[in-house]
Amino acid sequence: MATKATTRKKSTATPWGAASLLEQLTLPQRSGEKRFASVVQLLETEKGERFVRFAYTTGGTARRGPVTLRLRDLERLRAALAEHPGLAEAFGFG
Repeated sequence: MATKATTRKKSTATPWGAASLLEQLTLPQRSGEKRFASVVQLLETEKGERFVRFAYTTGGTARRGPVTLRLRDLERLRAALAEHPGLAEAFGFG
């Protein structure tokens, strides 16, 4: 099950400058004994431009690199978007 939305606005760096974290959906995953999570974040710049960032975490630390989701993970992601209206809108589901 995915976690609840992040409520505090945290500033984060992007290639286009600083942005505030508006929502975060964390999708716990595992492969054998490995445990990690994929993260989908809705970010917004001071000028109001919005971005969606995908990352994965290991040990609570966000990592850059490819994010791989199984089809069943995509189903869980789609279901979790019901609790994240900003992200759902960004994906065209809102």
